Amino acid sequence: MSQRNAGTVRHPLVLLFGLLLAVPLCVGAQQQVQAASANTPYIDRIAYSVKADAGLDASVANERSALMHYLWRGKQDTVAYSVRTGHLIARDAAGQPQATLSYVAYTAPARNGKPRPLTFFYNGGPGASASLLHLASFAPKRMATAAPSFGSWPNYPMVDNAESLIASTDMVFIDPPGTGLSQAILPNTNASFWGSDADVRVMRDFIQRYVQVNRRANAPLYLFGESYGTTRSAMLALALESAGVRLRGIVLQSSILNYYADTIASGGLYYPDYAKGMKYSGDTIGGYFPSYAAVAAYHKQTEVSASDEFYALQMRAFVSVVHAEFQRYGPTWVLSQYGFPTILGKPVQPGAAVLTRWRPLSGLTTQALQGYFSLASFNQGLLPGTSIGRYDGRVSLPNSDGRLKNDNDPSNILIERPLTNALAQQFRTYLGYSAPNATYTSLNMDIINVWDFRHAGRLLPDTLPDLLGALRLNPALKVFAVSGYHDLATPFYSNEKQLARLRTIRNLDADVQVATYAGGHMIYLDDNSRPKLQADLTAYYANAPIADAVPLALLDSPWPDNRNVNAATAATATP
Repeated sequence: MSQRNAGTVRHPLVLLFGLLLAVPLCVGAQQQVQAASANTPYIDRIAYSVKADAGLDASVANERSALMHYLWRGKQDTVAYSVRTGHLIARDAAGQPQATLSYVAYTAPARNGKPRPLTFFYNGGPGASASLLHLASFAPKRMATAAPSFGSWPNYPMVDNAESLIASTDMVFIDPPGTGLSQAILPNTNASFWGSDADVRVMRDFIQRYVQVNRRANAPLYLFGESYGTTRSAMLALALESAGVRLRGIVLQSSILNYYADTIASGGLYYPDYAKGMKYSGDTIGGYFPSYAAVAAYHKQTEVSASDEFYALQMRAFVSVVHAEFQRYGPTWVLSQYGFPTILGKPVQPGAAVLTRWRPLSGLTTQALQGYFSLASFNQGLLPGTSIGRYDGRVSLPNSDGRLKNDNDPSNILIERPLTNALAQQFRTYLGYSAPNATYTSLNMDIINVWDFRHAGRLLPDTLPDLLGALRLNPALKVFAVSGYHDLATPFYSNEKQLARLRTIRNLDADVQVATYAGGHMIYLDDNSRPKLQADLTAYYANAPIADAVPLALLDSPWPDNRNVNAATAATATP
């Protein structure tokens, strides 16, 4: 864990005195000391609202911001950077204001006359602001959790982030409408953007606006989405490429690219016709199994001892062998995760003889196998009397813990309240921004409950066609997909199977690489995996080989019943 406050500059006179006693100032430090005196905090008195029917009058919206200056010290580099916090107005192709989006941008001076890469970050949900990625991943400061332990919960310190990406790329963290302090501009309301296609259009307009206002047209542009943010990224990449905005790369973290292939995520959307939503339930049960096995291994519910990497190889092979058998158990298994396994009739489960046969092949204990195929959620079945996390299955709490009354996911409990505490601290001090008449909303649960998932003429998004469309428009586009072995929300094997569909496209020479790390949905929370992920991303930005990454050609074949990638749609590229 990084030392606290090791490299942050807040008092330029004290810094100057200390540096004069130590060593001569380097040029970058001299500029930073001079720039620090130009810090401009900002009090934003607009009463932003994240309610569905809220819209801000165009005459009220503005693009003012706070601007602060600091130094980041890495292991091999020191970077003088600026952080700007405020709003930018997304405008459509006709120049009409659509929404005012809150953002935080970290930028540094270019070196050697080369434009610095510029990466746009956003979380998922739908309904999440960018606050988790912002405060816990690769910004110059981060919230230091003890994941997968609770440590000093709920008050995790903000520390200087030795694994920041500020030496490799400028970073802009964006809050979609109805999250953070982002609000629609009338006649639009926040709900106007609560749908797959509308969301992509306003995010496209924001990115174009940011590039224009900040004169970054020559910068190598990247997208970095997490969770539903990966769904957004595939559609957004096509929308931007179709609008003439050339991207250099896309980072997909903890992906869900095809809602049809994950019936835990999508099955409830078919209410009350659940049978219709179970088409790919056999693929879902197979996609989740290697992640569940990794979690079981962490909790010592396996009869083998192997590294995460080797055990994952074994589980991929196991699922390939039993995939046909999984098909008949899929509907019951998926519906058990919802809590009503009998809604389609008598449950269909593997019997004792089947589990006995699978036990040596999987390496799982009988208890672990029974827990996976029980008529309750597998988050409850692995360790009797204990709940394991969905976002990170290594995180657990006894069922008697009072915190589970309001949230059944220990891994969400681990971060939600600490994130709120950290946000309050960061806005007041480090970011120099305050909004006394509004409340920053990290997660707006009203959004996902009404989200319009329709895309490309279908009920749910399958974004592989969008990703394919972007790759065809821009063959130089680099895709780097990263996952955590212990993520039980967007399992790594499910993601691999979806990306493998691109292998079926003739003459597609796509630069798609995949890497998996110890950890859950938020890989960067893990103190051991974060340095490895940062090193891999540094190589990615430098166009260098990524150690241990698997290229598209070496991924397992896609599921037999979910292979095709239909023609890419330009639906999200329209005004």
